Amino acid sequence: MALAHERLIVYQKSIELVAWSQKLMDSLESPTAAKNQLERASNSVPLNIAEGNGKFSRKDQSRFLQIAQGSAFECAACLDVLVAREFVTIEEIEYGKTLVEEIVRMLMGLISNRRETGVGEDAANYGLRFEGDEDEDEDEDEE
Repeated sequence: MALAHERLIVYQKSIELVAWSQKLMDSLESPTAAKNQLERASNSVPLNIAEGNGKFSRKDQSRFLQIAQGSAFECAACLDVLVAREFVTIEEIEYGKTLVEEIVRMLMGLISNRRETGVGEDAANYGLRFEGDEDEDEDEDEE
């Protein structure tokens, strides 16, 4: 039985980012501030998605998703710093940057949807319902 956040593709992608970034960090020979920050930021993305998904108010949900989005942008910046300092090549971070881009795009959609309708990640694609959605659907049927 999966928890609601585990069914979100953006959550699954963020877990993929955590696994991918861990392999990258393990390949780095020396400790760097960017490596440490990448670890914290990559962990923050799925943690905030999960916590936000457990909140009842749309405002709280959006706030945690915005934090997750900020952490995703931070991951991208950490990867850029690692390239700038010549710890890794652009080719080595390409997949990670692609993951971050997907995550940011999905989070933007979720934040927008939750502000407007309270439904996350296009409910038609995920079949997910959030607290209070039943009432909104009933109102639409009555019109």
